[in-house]
Amino acid sequence: MTLTIKPSPEEHWAMLSVLEPVYSALVREFVIEAGDGPRVEDDPALSSDAIEQAEAWFQEVDKQIQVHQLRQFLQTTPLTNETVLRNLTAHHLQKTGKTPSDRDKTDFLLVQYFSLCAPSGMEDSDVDLAYVAQVLEPILGPQQSTMPLWLGPLETLLQSATRCRRLSELLHSGVLEQGRKLKSQSADRYFDPSAMAAFARYSFMIRRVFFRLMHDDLNAILDGLRELERRGVRTLDCRRAQFSAAEPTTRLRMICQSWKVMFHAEYSSGQPLRMLVDLRASVDDALKGDARKGTPAARAASASNNTGGATKQ
Repeated sequence: MTLTIKPSPEEHWAMLSVLEPVYSALVREFVIEAGDGPRVEDDPALSSDAIEQAEAWFQEVDKQIQVHQLRQFLQTTPLTNETVLRNLTAHHLQKTGKTPSDRDKTDFLLVQYFSLCAPSGMEDSDVDLAYVAQVLEPILGPQQSTMPLWLGPLETLLQSATRCRRLSELLHSGVLEQGRKLKSQSADRYFDPSAMAAFARYSFMIRRVFFRLMHDDLNAILDGLRELERRGVRTLDCRRAQFSAAEPTTRLRMICQSWKVMFHAEYSSGQPLRMLVDLRASVDDALKGDARKGTPAARAASASNNTGGATKQ
């Protein structure tokens, strides 16, 4: 059964009081045209008109804020805490006409709430559905931790993701696309508490896999650049990753450090993510090519031509 939240006027106003600073900051951060926000006071006259006017402003901001903007903001602002995340999620869950955007925001908020409340040192085996449901109980209420039959494919997708050893494998496996498709096809069934808990666990675990593989790729690139520099290589042909044919290794190192920050907030970053995968492939090719050049036969064959993909200075 779809979760329905019907707060009292006092509870509703208290929730808006918590969310008003967050939404005002969102409006400023992304230059949202929503007019002046409501004046939420500690002890308002709880008229239905006041609540409706305030709610209308929040709904207008909701329409204009995309899920990636909400994700970026909440993962970088000091305003984020357990209370804010709980009230933000309740705000979206209490809507009567939920949109796909509300679903995606709810999914992100549940994962973010779980990430904030769960111990940081958990093993993957500790993150079972019963534990996720327990942590999410303040939002979703008590429930039986049983996986809905129609969500059985989630476990298969997770197993496929955990078998990936490189980020390129994860991106080409189709796991991310299949998970998003299952979520979009769930329609109103998504808002069943057991389904929301199952999707939250899936999204949390997929995010863990992504970050492990992303850091592995970045570290492999940085290690490869250091090894190439040790061999005297100072530029690489990185056109496949949309860089230049003679990209300085120092600049590539700086780019990798910036990516560590950028990818922290988003595990489906589109073009930059593909660039990361292609950059690792370019570094791997340069390492192999430079190693081949080091053999006696290769040195004799290329003595007069040292302008390949990896150049030495």
